[in-house]
Formats: sequence, C-alpha cells, structure tokens
Amino acid sequence: MRRLYNAAVFFYPRFYDIVWTMNADELRQKFLDFFEKNGHTVVPSSSLIPDDPSVLLTTAGMQQFKPYYSELDPEKTIHPSLGKPIGKNVVSVQKSFRTSDIDEVGDDSHLTFFEMLGNFSFGGYFKKEAITFAFDFITKELRIPISFVTVFEGSHGVAKDEESRAIWKKLGVSDVREQGIEDVFWGPTGSAGPCGPTTEIYCENAAGGKAEIWNIVFNEFYFPGSREELLSGSSGKSLERLKTPGVDTGMGLERLAMIAQNKKNIFETDLFVPFFELLPSELPEREKRIIADHLRGAVFLIADGVRPLNKEAGYILRRLMRRALVYEYKYKISPEFFISIMGETISNYGKFYSQLVKESENIRIEFENERKKFRKLLPHGLIQINHHIALDQELLKKDSPNINKERALSGFQAGLFAFDLFQDSGFPTEVSKELFEQANYDLTRFEAGVLEKAKKHQEISRRGTEKKFGGHGLLLDTGELKAADENELKIVTRLHTATHMLQQALREVLGPDVHQAGSDITVERTRFDFTFQRKLTSEEIKQVEDLVNQKIKEDLPMQKKVLPKSEAEKTGALYFFKEKYPDPVNVYFIGKDLENAWSKEFCGGPHVMHTGEIGKFRIAKEEAVGAEVRRIRAVVE
Repeated sequence: MRRLYNAAVFFYPRFYDIVWTMNADELRQKFLDFFEKNGHTVVPSSSLIPDDPSVLLTTAGMQQFKPYYSELDPEKTIHPSLGKPIGKNVVSVQKSFRTSDIDEVGDDSHLTFFEMLGNFSFGGYFKKEAITFAFDFITKELRIPISFVTVFEGSHGVAKDEESRAIWKKLGVSDVREQGIEDVFWGPTGSAGPCGPTTEIYCENAAGGKAEIWNIVFNEFYFPGSREELLSGSSGKSLERLKTPGVDTGMGLERLAMIAQNKKNIFETDLFVPFFELLPSELPEREKRIIADHLRGAVFLIADGVRPLNKEAGYILRRLMRRALVYEYKYKISPEFFISIMGETISNYGKFYSQLVKESENIRIEFENERKKFRKLLPHGLIQINHHIALDQELLKKDSPNINKERALSGFQAGLFAFDLFQDSGFPTEVSKELFEQANYDLTRFEAGVLEKAKKHQEISRRGTEKKFGGHGLLLDTGELKAADENELKIVTRLHTATHMLQQALREVLGPDVHQAGSDITVERTRFDFTFQRKLTSEEIKQVEDLVNQKIKEDLPMQKKVLPKSEAEKTGALYFFKEKYPDPVNVYFIGKDLENAWSKEFCGGPHVMHTGEIGKFRIAKEEAVGAEVRRIRAVVE
C-alpha cells in the first residue's frame, strides 16, 4: 500500500494534497522535531508580556533572544526557562500578538494572536545552512512545492543579497525576486536591536491559497534606533555591523496550516473551524472571524497575566473583549456560545501551552466580569449612536439645497460624536467606529474627528484652569504650579503634596492596580482621578484619609533626587502614563531616603518641605467619572 501511495505522489504530485494533510498540532511538533534532530535546542515560548519595555506585547519569536545577538553568550548564559545555556542554535514556537492588525481582522488573512515557528542561530550557522534547512523542511518533510522566494535588492548602504540568490538557485528554486528594504529587511524590534536583510518563501496550494509563509532574517547589523528611524534615514544614526552575524526566522503556523491543509484562507483550517462550529450559523462570516480571533487572543492574554484596563496591554485586552461583546449583544448570541469558544481554545491549545489550563478559572472570571461592566455601558451607547445615525438618514431623505449630504454620513462628524460619547460614559471609540462602519459611513477621517474633539476638550480644560488662577494657569501634570499670588501658591503647593500622598494611600488601601488617570488643583481643593473598578466603601475612604493624616502627623521630609529617566523608573517611583517627562527627571519622595520612601513620584514640583506643613487632610467626595475611573475631591484645612 505504501508503495502505491509513493508511486501516486511521484506520478501525480497533487495526489498528496488530496489524501494526506497534517493538523496544526502535527505541524507544530514536526517543526520542533526537525530542528531538534538538526542540532537545535528546543526553547519554550516566552510570555506575551515581554521583558523589553520598548514594546507593548511579544510580536515575534526573536524577542526573547535579542540579547544573544549582541550581548549574551548563548553557551554560557543560563536561560531562565531551561535552567541551562541554550547553545548557538535554538528552535521555538512562540505566542505572538500584533496590535496593528486589529482593525483588519475579518478579512482572509489578518489576525491579532498567532503562533510563530522559528529557528535561530547566534553564530552557529548563516545563510547557506538557514536556507537549506527551510528548503528541506518545506519540500521534503512537508512535500510542499515552493512557488517563489524574495531576496534583498540592496539599499541604505547594504549590498544586494547575491549570496542568497545563488543558494536558492543551486537548490532548484528558479523564481527568485528582488525587493526593497521595506519588504525584505527585518528589524529592529522596539527602540533598537539586531536587524538585517531577509529572504522570504511563498507557497500556494491547489485550493488557491497563497501566502508568504517563512521569513528568514540574516542579522548582520545592529541599529541603535527604531525601524522607523532606520527607514527614514533622518535620525543621523547608522547601521553597525555585528561582531557575530546570526539567523532569525519566523513562519506563521496559521499560514503554514492553510497551505499544508489545502485551504483557501487561514479561517478554513483546523485552528478555526472548531470555533465556527460553536457559533450560530446565521452569523455573517466577517463577524465569525472577528469573534474567533478576539476570544482566542483574549484567552492567551489573560493566561499570561493581562487584565482588562484602560491602558497599555490591558487596553488591548479590553478592546478585544468589548468588540466581541458588541456582536454578542447585537445578534442576541447566548453567552454560552462565547464561553464554549474560550473553553475550546483552552482545550485545543492546552496540550502545548499548559498555562491556559492552569489559568482557566481566572480566564472565565475575567471574561464574566468584563461582560457585566460592558453590558452596563452598551445599551446607552447603542441608543445614542442609533439616534445619531437615524438623524443622518433623515437628513439624506430631505430634498433641500441647505442640506449638506456629505456631512450626513461623514466619518469626521462620527469621530467627533464618538469622542463625546466616550467622555460622557466611557463608551469605547473603537466600538463606535465599528457601529458606524456597519451603517455605511465613510470612516476615512474618523480618527481625525476623534483627535479634533480631544484637542478642543484639552483647550477648554486649559482655559478653565487659567480662569481659576487669574490667567496664570496651573500645570499639575508637569509639576509646574502657578497661582495668582503668593498666598494661593502656598495653598496649591500644600494640595499638590497632599495629592501625592493620596495616591500612595489609595494604593495601600485598595491595591497596586490603582493608577492616576488625571488630576486638577484649585485653591479650594484637589481633584484626583484614578483607575478602580467600583465605588469605595465609607470604611475605605476613612482608611485612606486616616493614612494621609498619619503621615502628615509624622512630619516626614519631602525630598528630591534628579536621575536619568531609565534609572528613575527602576526606583519604583510612580508616574502618570499619559505625561511626557524630561530626561533626566525629578523624583520627589517622602521619607528619609529614596529606597525606603513611603511615597515617590516623577514630578516637577514645587512641594512642601515637610508633610506637617499640609495641615489636616479631608476627603470631601468620591464619585465615578467613567468606565472604571473614580474621582476624589479633597481639601486641606
């Protein structure tokens, strides 16, 4: 029987497409086995939360290996996951997440979460071996023909990659195409790092599925800046040649599965079909894809410790969950469907990523909590948006020369409205955009509308502040306090220092998830906005108030230390994430020394010399100002 099969494949290569395909689990394992057999150490996936502070999430397999290309010795440095050195050649399957593709999800190819298969070498081998490994795995292990490959055409002081062209030709790949630096020159990731020319492998199958499935990067250089700076050439920075060149490759499992399983797009593979089978059949295809992608991504983010918040990685998670929940509400989908999809994700991937199983209960709890919060916002937002759309539709029906037909379905106007809705109730602008898109608005200038209204809002706030201080203004977020006279300056300085103490007291009483979301000071009071999920109890308010007054009674010194921003961040000092701070930065701290300080923050000052100067601190009011944002108004007496 085996001879018959081999003969069929030999005489009719497409016979393979018909009778034998691998599921995603088999492809993943076959990749690891192939490279392990060829002298590579298998390294587990790193977290979606990277160690590199210059990037929000892990976007590629090479991120955990960046230091090995320029700093760490792979044969001596103990790797935290393995407990031993990894050696010069490694292979991994990496959990990855790219935020730039969120709005594109729903078409045939874009995803947020994906798995990246990669082999890496830190001086162990270079172009010839890397290309040969890729050729052998694709054409011999998987028996998939290569359609064409690309190589670097040369620019920015880097020569044309004739060596890679010659290697491919020798292996029998005749279609070798040249491309520019934007397409076949990878990196650096983050604010700096290794980079170099690439060669890419393109394949197609009998079903019409086509994809660039494997990108092989030859890290020959180090660039001390971002990729944007490299491409623009305006930063004055230049490529530095690495002492030891290395290899960094990436192959998306979803794309590979599409080609290997003879599917037209990634959503027809066994990685997604089980999810679609759990959703109502009448759902539009685009919505099915968005729900499947977003819930799968949410499961992995929660398992790696991300929680839905209004900033950084938490904001990405919240955006995924709420976009999916809009469809749950709109199409009256039972919550059980979404729970089933998340359970299916844990079941399908838990064999390889055991963290999903360990965190399964937390995943369920976080999703249920977010659903409850969003369900409170959603009806109000939908009513407002539907009313806006209805008014526009009425305008279009009127036959009058005074009606601006373009304005009626303007994305710019929709953006203005979306920002107002966000300010009013915390309804996410991304969700508003989604709903306007479904109503056939031209959203080309939607973001411009949002930004325009945001600028006007900031200008109104600034003018209001200037009025309070007789035209002198108050800029608390940068630390610069101004007032109408010396007496007012003394009052706002006391309130300013008290605001630092309030934030620290809130974090001690309520927990470290409390973060500043805004602040404002007048001569009458301080107003402090912070992230928190519920109303404070009367006892919690008293605990915060008592703690601040206790520290005032202790008459602790308020001191300042000027540090480079990178060093200041390591001290654990708090800072407002929306603010741009100078470098070096002032770190104000309450206590005898910075290391053991009770409170420490980036700030411009001024402050009191000792906490005893503040007087008695009293919380006058605690209230909600938006989704998971609370506000405290307090006075000093």
